[in-house]
Amino acid sequence: MTGERHTTDAVPEPVPGGKPAPPPRGPTLDDWAARGRTVREQAEGTRSGHERASPLPAADSPGPPGPPGESGESRRRAPSPDDPMVMKRRTALKVLAAAAAVPAIGCEPSARTADAAASGAPPQPESNPLAAGTLTDPDLLAPLVPWDMLLTEGEMATVAALADMIIPADERSPSATAVGAHHFVNEWVSAPYEGQARDLVLVRGGLVWLNAESVERFDRTFSDLSDDERGAILDDIRYLPEAAPEFRTGARFFDKMRDLVATGFWTTDEGMVDLGYQGNVPLPSFDGPPRDVLDRLGLS
Repeated sequence: MTGERHTTDAVPEPVPGGKPAPPPRGPTLDDWAARGRTVREQAEGTRSGHERASPLPAADSPGPPGPPGESGESRRRAPSPDDPMVMKRRTALKVLAAAAAVPAIGCEPSARTADAAASGAPPQPESNPLAAGTLTDPDLLAPLVPWDMLLTEGEMATVAALADMIIPADERSPSATAVGAHHFVNEWVSAPYEGQARDLVLVRGGLVWLNAESVERFDRTFSDLSDDERGAILDDIRYLPEAAPEFRTGARFFDKMRDLVATGFWTTDEGMVDLGYQGNVPLPSFDGPPRDVLDRLGLS
């Protein structure tokens, strides 16, 4: 309901004595209360053995009484999206669907462990009881990926070899695979969403292309090549705008893999140290921006 009056275009006729006719009357509180009871009865299944009524008047129903001159057709209205009853029902359906999809949320850690053991799933680490998590605030201390990983063992070997060519270990930080960036790639392309499904096709096709190119050049798959041999292939696909026509398919694949590996690496603690990123760190106090920063911005 939006608070609008249920009115018609009819002009009230004056009555003898000069007094205007009473204003048109819309549905009363009793009418809406009756409709609310009908909705609740349908939702709770308490009307077994009786004909289930519609929460609003049926198409051939005269509807609640209206003012003189108002037709039954004008009184029959579809429920507004802003109707509180519609909103409550929609919200309830969303909550029920979410609860069915994530049955473990809100359970004690021991209950989640017991459920996982009964289902045969690998056990999950016990969570901090103060961070049990909700649908919109997941438990980051005991993260759970609710979908299966799709890349095969052979595909993951190629992904790992390529990831360490993109971000190798050096004096500043470990390699991409040392922090699990290749597993992030698998988790990403395995996610049951439209964008990730497209990425899965691109990544799997690119892995096939990469191994075929490796066998053609060096008679071995990519994961079995030396770093120099891998680099010779990657030099031809490193930058899509400059790739030769026969290497553009591989360049599109490498462009996606470079983004995924970089994302997986630089969102870890080790990757943030490599960047020199100092955010997300609790401070006992904050004394404001450093003086040199304020001077540089002209704010001192």
